[in-house]
Amino acid sequence: MAASLNPLPPIKSSNLNRRNPYLFSLSLTRRKLMIRATENDSNEVKPQATDTAPVGSGSSFNQILGIREAKQETDKWKIRIQLTKPVTWPPLVCGVVCGAAASGNFHWNLEDVAKSIVCMTMSGPCLTGYTQTLNDWYDKEIDAINEPYRPIPSGAISKNEVITQIWLLLLGGLGLAGLLDVWAGHGFPIMFYLAVGGSLISYIYSAPPLKLKQNGWIGNFALGASYISLPWWAGQALFGTLTPDIIVLTLLYSIAGLGIAIVNDFKSVEGDRALGLQSLPVAFGFETAKWICVGAIDVTQLVVVGYLLGAAKPYHALALLGLIVPQVFFQIKYLLKDPVKYDVKYQASAQPFLVLGLLVTALATSSQ
Repeated sequence: MAASLNPLPPIKSSNLNRRNPYLFSLSLTRRKLMIRATENDSNEVKPQATDTAPVGSGSSFNQILGIREAKQETDKWKIRIQLTKPVTWPPLVCGVVCGAAASGNFHWNLEDVAKSIVCMTMSGPCLTGYTQTLNDWYDKEIDAINEPYRPIPSGAISKNEVITQIWLLLLGGLGLAGLLDVWAGHGFPIMFYLAVGGSLISYIYSAPPLKLKQNGWIGNFALGASYISLPWWAGQALFGTLTPDIIVLTLLYSIAGLGIAIVNDFKSVEGDRALGLQSLPVAFGFETAKWICVGAIDVTQLVVVGYLLGAAKPYHALALLGLIVPQVFFQIKYLLKDPVKYDVKYQASAQPFLVLGLLVTALATSSQ
């Protein structure tokens, strides 16, 4: 979900060969391969298992969160959690909070808190976990180039185990959505339909034949809407009424989500280009894509500032404007300097201010 143009590194045949043994001539035996490699460069000779980082290297914390430089695990439950990428859950959880706040009907009692926790579980661990696992499954060829140490391309988890996880998370999320409709007394099962719609978007984003992520604009907007609009709609529909003006406002805010999605595309350029995916860094190059990313995030929030001023919410508008300033600072410090090297630092530094801006906007709409 950099200041100067960096030349895109070519795809190294050694990397492709390590990740896909079928690229070797089938007529070569293991012994012949070893002899040939020894003649060329003994330092490049490694057993196939060493295509991934050695077990025990990397960070256990990164492994659980599902981000780069993760420790290579053999524990299946830790691998299953890694596939769901818990680092991507907080924006969905915060989106539910924003929707609940915008409804104007959330109360700090045990029942409403319990409802919100179930809604967060549906949006985060279940449906976002489903989305991330599904995306990793359909991205296994790309990951074999960009991140060959990830669980699926490295063979740390089997196909059947991955497919089972996808179905369990999907059905779990849909089940919780139905439960929330009953709990809230909805005549129309809006939570269930929102969950179905979000799950469908996740599927066509990752899976052929549509595979929305093949187009940088459409795919990243769909991703942005999934992370900003859908959880907000779920939170607001659970505690109140989802209105057309909120739908439009959150879809507008999803353009900022498009910008955030571009940040994740920079590190995948090599594999995206090799497999024909037109991510924005591939289509426009690093330099232009950086500014598209920054513009989508900042200009969208400035438009929302104007909306809040027009809605006679000057204090909320001023607060949102103040939250844009540190985002610009971190864009200059990290994103525009090197979006690949500093992607995690940028998102950890800037994204909290974007989320706080969403909450400010939600509080403004709740008091209209």
